[in-house]
Amino acid sequence: MSSIWFGKIDLAAMNAPGEHINTLLDIRLEEHGDDWISASMPVDSRTHQPYGILHGGASVVLAESVGSIASHLCIDSSRFYCVGLEVNANHLKAVKSGRVTALAKPLHLGRTTHVWDIRLSNEQGAMTCIVRLTMAIVPLESGKKTA
Repeated sequence: MSSIWFGKIDLAAMNAPGEHINTLLDIRLEEHGDDWISASMPVDSRTHQPYGILHGGASVVLAESVGSIASHLCIDSSRFYCVGLEVNANHLKAVKSGRVTALAKPLHLGRTTHVWDIRLSNEQGAMTCIVRLTMAIVPLESGKKTA
């Protein structure tokens, strides 16, 4: 199988701190293969809901982060950018502490949309959430670059 990625993946550079939600929630890109990428996030006071378990919205943030990064890695960013179009999440199991890991694999890599299957699991490997993320692939305006 050939790789789906447009260029070389530099996890260290992508994990560099910045002024964005991944830094705020300590979301870290972990590993990648020819057609998948993973990221993790802590389950702590930043990501808890009032009952002391992982907030469903935090799970969606992790999933959308890894899926968005995956789509970005599949495109020529000098010609296109990608944005979330739709996200659907099924929360299967509560998590109180530790880290959750999200594994993103493509279901569809088209010219104008990407669809990702993203599975979140706890440290014991139990699935905690299933997410389907659709990304829009948008052409850059002529002469305009994004950050």
